[in-house]
Amino acid sequence: MNTKAQFDPALLTSAQRSAILFTLTMVTMLYAMTVTIANVALPKMQGSLSATQDQIAWVVTFNIVATAVATPLAGWLAARMGRRKLMICAVILFAIASVACGTANSVEELVFYRIIQGASGAPLVPLSQAIVVDTYPKEKHASATAIFGIGVMLGPIVAPTIGGYVSEAYSWRWVFFMILPFTLVALAGVLAFIHDRRAPVKISLDWTGFIALAVAIASFQLMLDRGERNDWFDSTETIMEAALVVVALYIFIVHTVTTDKPFLNPVMLKDRNYAVGLLIVLAFGMLNFTPITILPSLLQQLRGYPDSVIGLVLSARGVGTLIGFTVMAFAGKIDPRYPLTLGFLCQVIAGYSMWQFDINLTIMDVLWTAWLQGLGVGLMWVPLSMITFATLNPKYVPDGMALFHLLRNIGSSIHISLSIALVIHTSRMNYSEIREQVTPFNRNFQVPAVKNVWNTETMQGLANISTEIGRQATMIGYLNSFAFFAVTAAVAMPLVLLIKKRKNGLV
Repeated sequence: MNTKAQFDPALLTSAQRSAILFTLTMVTMLYAMTVTIANVALPKMQGSLSATQDQIAWVVTFNIVATAVATPLAGWLAARMGRRKLMICAVILFAIASVACGTANSVEELVFYRIIQGASGAPLVPLSQAIVVDTYPKEKHASATAIFGIGVMLGPIVAPTIGGYVSEAYSWRWVFFMILPFTLVALAGVLAFIHDRRAPVKISLDWTGFIALAVAIASFQLMLDRGERNDWFDSTETIMEAALVVVALYIFIVHTVTTDKPFLNPVMLKDRNYAVGLLIVLAFGMLNFTPITILPSLLQQLRGYPDSVIGLVLSARGVGTLIGFTVMAFAGKIDPRYPLTLGFLCQVIAGYSMWQFDINLTIMDVLWTAWLQGLGVGLMWVPLSMITFATLNPKYVPDGMALFHLLRNIGSSIHISLSIALVIHTSRMNYSEIREQVTPFNRNFQVPAVKNVWNTETMQGLANISTEIGRQATMIGYLNSFAFFAVTAAVAMPLVLLIKKRKNGLV
């Protein structure tokens, strides 16, 4: 590749563009893989590291939070360092963090390395999208973006399938080690094909706004993750975390509306469709990853399914998302409100169907609901992006995109934490309520058919009854989290009605 062609996309050949597109797809797959591949092994991580259910959820939530906080920095870092250098550094740090995750010996270590992994992976998606747009002429943006999106969706299909078998055959540590070959291929592609179009420039960053926002998000997430364990506001720790959220958020808001160059420009919110899009993407984030975080522990804890089967369940969700993306690639002329509404409806139906599970659920029950939830995600993402940015002033698009992804990730981490807390809290409540019925005075235990199965007169019989009560109470807790998921989707659906539209298109 000659020097001029490296810096002028107009002079790139079709083969060179294809190589760049393949490289960027591989780079973006890295982060998509880490979310789903870690979920496959959550139950084994919990047992190996002697963690509780809420503690092991930190492996997912703090990775998402780190991504959320670091994503708005991508534009500033790219301007300061150049896209090529930033992407090289991010991929290398991502590879090191992934290997470190596999060597962790405690929950705290693993969460720390996952934070680094999330922060280093944060610039990869926005950088890759920007380079794809720069590489292809405007008339080919739609096809290139579609290929890029479909290729990226292969990550959540391939990663859980392979990760499930690897975790089952070796250990959960190998789900992180297996990411290394993919990072090496991506790094080789970046070194060979990615080049900067312009020299780095020194631009300022609103550090006050950034730090205040980061502290507010991190404190809020910590409060949600540890709240149930600490009895919420009966705990001094939770009160301090809540106070820190309020103070940091106050500083961020006041500073944002008073400074000349804020970290996130509030002027963007004057655009109605953009403001509505932010509300919808917050709800989208809440619905995106919650089921695939909850289902693995349910399937292994209550049904005893191996990691390989759990990986297939998560892959089914990825297949649904891929189909949704493919459909939207050929449905560009449809009013985006229709597929967006249909996507929400898929989430409601999937959530309601999971709410109807019982302790004897089969793998097919989980497969089709996971697939439907994934299909909803695929149908929602493209029209949601179109609606949000259709009328936003182009000069605000970089900052607007940062806030868009920030809220998506925050929505995911918040809903996962609340769902896990709901599972734990209601499981305890139901265990206490059911246990009260297990007494020698309960006539049901005198029925011969019941007495032969559940014996209340021996220690072993009482232990068996206690175990079963625990299983049933935990299942009710999971069902409550699925009901919460379905209600969230149903409540968010009417937001689509707020989208402003005229006969000639979005305004």
